Amino acid sequence: MARNRWDKEDGPEKHLGLLQLVQMLSLLVIFVAGIIIGIASSPHINRYFDSLAQFTFTNNIASPKISDDNCTILRTCEKVDCLSMERFVHPDNLTHSMTDDEVLWRASMLPYKKGYPFDRVPKVAFMFLTRGSLPLLPLWERFFSGHDEYFSIYVHTPEDYEFNVSTDSPFYGRKIPIIYSTVTVDVEWGSISMVDAEKRLLANALLDFSNERFVLLSESCIPIYKFSIVYKYLIRSEHSFVESYDAPTRYARGRYNPKMLPYIHQYQWRKGSQWFEIQRNLAVYIVSDTKFHAIFKKYCRPACYPDEHYIPTYLNMFHGPLNANRTVTWVDWSVVAPHPATYDGIDITKGIIQSIRNKGEQCSYNSEMTSVCYLFARKFAPSALAPLLNLTTTVMGF
Repeated sequence: MARNRWDKEDGPEKHLGLLQLVQMLSLLVIFVAGIIIGIASSPHINRYFDSLAQFTFTNNIASPKISDDNCTILRTCEKVDCLSMERFVHPDNLTHSMTDDEVLWRASMLPYKKGYPFDRVPKVAFMFLTRGSLPLLPLWERFFSGHDEYFSIYVHTPEDYEFNVSTDSPFYGRKIPIIYSTVTVDVEWGSISMVDAEKRLLANALLDFSNERFVLLSESCIPIYKFSIVYKYLIRSEHSFVESYDAPTRYARGRYNPKMLPYIHQYQWRKGSQWFEIQRNLAVYIVSDTKFHAIFKKYCRPACYPDEHYIPTYLNMFHGPLNANRTVTWVDWSVVAPHPATYDGIDITKGIIQSIRNKGEQCSYNSEMTSVCYLFARKFAPSALAPLLNLTTTVMGF
């Protein structure tokens, strides 16, 4: 009886102890489960805070060293598709960090697919190779006025020259970058560095896929017709305009170096004016060439001048049918001198422009004869600017 009484009295205490044990086990299970869930979710938490920190950083920190036009700033790339077709085929500006070798490689890309996946308006690239300023710039600004969608401008000056023009000028921001692949080489008349400068201009102009024709000009060049005539003449032409001829003189054939054999034979050797105009496909071939450029660099030295022989010879060897074998830039060689005649302000009259236009010559254009053989002329001194501006409306038509 006593045993049963104790059993009855111990019953509630046992139930209470079991309940406490269950509660403790439940708390332990919840605690362990919390630890497991915490460990499993920690990468997500880290990523969350990382992304939050990156978002806060990129929206509050701006780089003072790089302009907003470049895609290297995280802040601007949130708003601009840096890999869009528009930015690829039409670069916003000329700023880039490519070396000569890199930009030549980039420019050598030639699409095999015919046509363009965008509405392409072909443009003429005007490439100015200068020793500094452009003294005739106001004349060119008047020439380009009102035709923005049909042209591009590229200016090559000495690397350390500050090319300053007003922000509303079509020349603003058009100086190309110069980043040498190896050692710095100043552009010198009569050396291979002159050809390098020409190829540098072509390469930068080729980055814009709308550029179809490429004109090389100097600071002493002027247009002798209004823009619309120049544009139609070049865009509609079936040929490029590179002077390329053979002559049995010491100034032409006499500059050939037999050490160029077996790659260049004397019968292939040509001479011509440095100031060319070429179509896009030929520009790609020229910037892509390394073999013949190296030969000229090694064997064409004064009194051989690469800028007068490299492109004329190269085109004659490989792309002769695409070339008209004449230049569209007139120059006065009537004087016997190492350089052509220069026209000063006192020489500028209505008759001088008309005489350049109408030399009494006939030339071939798209397999037909025409009297319009020149579109540009040189050499004109800075003093010629004011009288030339007075002739733009009455004679030149712009």
